[in-house]
Amino acid sequence: MDDKTVNGKKIRFLNIYDEGRHMCIASIPRRNWKDKAVIQALADAFILQGVPEYLRSDNGPEFTANEVKKWLKETGVTTMFVEPGSPWQNGYVESFNARMRDEFLNGEIFGNMYEVEVLTRRWVKTYNEIRPHMSLRGRAPQTIIYPGIA
Repeated sequence: MDDKTVNGKKIRFLNIYDEGRHMCIASIPRRNWKDKAVIQALADAFILQGVPEYLRSDNGPEFTANEVKKWLKETGVTTMFVEPGSPWQNGYVESFNARMRDEFLNGEIFGNMYEVEVLTRRWVKTYNEIRPHMSLRGRAPQTIIYPGIA
């Protein structure tokens, strides 16, 4: 997912979404994503949330890089690539990306990357802890996982 700062510099978001729990594990903005940075982001997510059985993704260069595919295989994660032109095969992430665009990115003008990082973390926290999800009968994902915080 892409956006721009006020001066036109590109921002690329790496969104890691848990389909089962309907929550965003990470949304990390960077100017670009090289294979080592993708591997580090995934490793951090796996340390915090556990290693998933599979990773579903589009065919973007972030996930099709040989080093990333090799690392995922060595980690025991099955890769599931969405067929080109078939976004419905990645419906949860496509829906998350649409919410992120509508509820967050379209309403912000970012001055610099630090601002992008801070505001992204705040929006993800709201998405996971406060925002009602229709798929969870109007509850936020964190209130399902940790009922005591509701």
